[in-house]
Amino acid sequence: MSSKRHSEAEPHSGLRPSSRPTPLDLERDLPTTPEDVAALRRLRDLPVSPAEYEELLRACGDASPEELARRQGPRGEPFEL
Repeated sequence: MSSKRHSEAEPHSGLRPSSRPTPLDLERDLPTTPEDVAALRRLRDLPVSPAEYEELLRACGDASPEELARRQGPRGEPFEL
């Protein structure tokens, strides 16, 4: 794992070292319905077989942390929900 801080690993992130991101307000920024909460509670203890877990790991690929840090993010026009 790299010992670089976020600001060193991504110098073009747009954040100055002294700037702080706004904390996420889950009630405002990630609203959920009672149905959402019920679905998450039903699924949280859903067992995953070893074969399903291996499949998930294979789908993630073999990229190193350095390779993942070099990947470019999405491109195009921003959108609003």
